[in-house]
Amino acid sequence: MKTKIFIDGKEGTTGLQIFERFEKRDDLEILLIDEDKRKDTSERARLINESDITFLCLPDAAAKEAVGLVTNDKVRIIDASTAHRTDPKWDYGFPELSASHREAIRNSKRVANPGCYASGFISLVYPLVKAGILGEDYPLTAHAVSGYSGGGKKMIAAVEGENKTREMFSPRQYALTQAHKHLPEMQTVCGLKYKPMFNPIVDDYYAGMVVSVPLITRALAKKCTPADIHEILSEHYQGQHFVKVMELFGTDTLPDGFLAANTLEGTNDMQLFVFGNDEQILLCSRLDNLGKGASGAAVQNMNIMLGISEAEGLE
Repeated sequence: MKTKIFIDGKEGTTGLQIFERFEKRDDLEILLIDEDKRKDTSERARLINESDITFLCLPDAAAKEAVGLVTNDKVRIIDASTAHRTDPKWDYGFPELSASHREAIRNSKRVANPGCYASGFISLVYPLVKAGILGEDYPLTAHAVSGYSGGGKKMIAAVEGENKTREMFSPRQYALTQAHKHLPEMQTVCGLKYKPMFNPIVDDYYAGMVVSVPLITRALAKKCTPADIHEILSEHYQGQHFVKVMELFGTDTLPDGFLAANTLEGTNDMQLFVFGNDEQILLCSRLDNLGKGASGAAVQNMNIMLGISEAEGLE
């Protein structure tokens, strides 16, 4: 019997990507809403409650409204918005963080899909906090560069349109007031006392991102070398299918010395890097902001919830 899937918000960037990832799967029945009823609350409610799993690819307020439409207690929800990522009643959808995270997702009826930047940051910081290397009050900073697809349909249209401005050819910093919507989950999931300082940048390419976290070794709870940090991350993610810790920096890791941000476009992979020296260490997480940072992660979480291979339809 096929699993019934409804994507509420299928016309958005993440919704379309999820839908496309289902095109070659014969184990799913996709429930489609008529184009003229996409904003019809009663029709959305009907499809949500007919589904086994509903994906919410909506703005935060609309996602909360959609959850309120659930009357069938067997319906399971994967929310791609920011609305529930720090809600303790929801399970955080990053299975590689721990066995307990994966098990919670497997049994969950409410999964909050992680944010793209947050996924990169948390992948690096969470293991080091758990290992006692980073104190909860360490003054963390994160820098990140992403393709413009992360800005959604409006930004995609602006960058790819005929009226593209000169500034759009340049890397552009934003969220300069330190109020980026991913900051709460970055802090909460990692168990930090303070929000990190976050410097996101959007650039003139479609998809892919690198999130970088610099560390000063003299300020760590336990002084570590790059090799020590690399070993901790390698042990934490040992055996994971999609998250890989790359070899400690050398000529074989980045032959030309450049870390490109778009290398993993179209995949659900995440690569973690450790650079630096005994005084300053730079951690980097590379992923596709539309893959492991959005739709790919959502599909991976669905696979885990269904008890099938988490890589189904993602390779």
